[in-house]
Amino acid sequence: MQLALQRAGFRSLRIATGTALSLALSFGLDLPIPVIAPVFAVFLLATQSRPLPLKAAVVLALVVAVTTGSGLLLVPLLRHYAFAGVMMTALMLFLAFRYGLRGGNNLVATFLAAGLTMISAAGTADLQLAATVVGALTKGLLLAVLVSALAHALFPEHVSAGPKPAARAMSGDQAEAIALRATLVVLPAYLLAMADPASYMPIIMKSVSLGRQTCTTTARNAARDLIGSTLLGGLLAIVVWFALRLFVDLWMFFLWMMLIGLLVGRKLNGLSPTRYSASFWLNSLVTMIILLGQSVQDSVAGKDVYTAFAVRMWLFLAVTVYACFMLLLFEKRGRRRAGSTRNAVPRP
Repeated sequence: MQLALQRAGFRSLRIATGTALSLALSFGLDLPIPVIAPVFAVFLLATQSRPLPLKAAVVLALVVAVTTGSGLLLVPLLRHYAFAGVMMTALMLFLAFRYGLRGGNNLVATFLAAGLTMISAAGTADLQLAATVVGALTKGLLLAVLVSALAHALFPEHVSAGPKPAARAMSGDQAEAIALRATLVVLPAYLLAMADPASYMPIIMKSVSLGRQTCTTTARNAARDLIGSTLLGGLLAIVVWFALRLFVDLWMFFLWMMLIGLLVGRKLNGLSPTRYSASFWLNSLVTMIILLGQSVQDSVAGKDVYTAFAVRMWLFLAVTVYACFMLLLFEKRGRRRAGSTRNAVPRP
């Protein structure tokens, strides 16, 4: 029991330290989209009990190449044959989510979905913006991997603890239905971002996070897990924003982020019992990082932070409610299908 608590404590410290450090470094180094690194650091540290081995790092590097290449190749198609381009993007999103559900690496699937949508949406407006997004994704992923390795070195996993078990592969029909649902969750935000990529890039990141979450959430818990985690993420962003106004400093940003990371990490790793799922707390942390990071950028750019936050929060909630609707729709369709199948079975 003591060993299990110590292991959970180290995992919570890894999540808090890695997330806060990647966030501080992203803003300190003035990366193009600074929220990318901490978001991917959260996914890495929450899903991996050990640092990425060399082979996995090489695979991620190849994913970067494939993502950037496929996203840029879609740009001419989207510009000249918009409908065909959107359908091709939807197909590639479906294949990325299906790959993760069929036993593939969920991190790779998430990065493929995020990179494909962000790069192609940016390219429809400006190729220079697409190149900026490519650079942001590459630098953000590299920073997340390096910070993750450092966090594991500072708080290593106990030698008796093996790697986290791989996610159970779903059957073909089930994986295809859930992958289609996740794709339909992402598509509206993608279409919105194509109209103004610079303003709506955070919506794509949120929708990809929601698409990932809908792969593990049931319709029964949809409102609590999806809407509740979005509202909690917004509340945490507001709290940290006003706390930062007391001492406007990068180190204070790091410390506040570490505190929130510790609180969420305790919930994620079972140190503080809760009736909410791990995906609820993970999505809350990701939502807070995106909202808070964008508000900091708006402040630096001299924009009206409160109006921008209100609009962004409203859009996040709209995307989340739509995701809940898709969950309910697909589950209702699945129950109807199962009922018709049972009725079709001949009785002896």
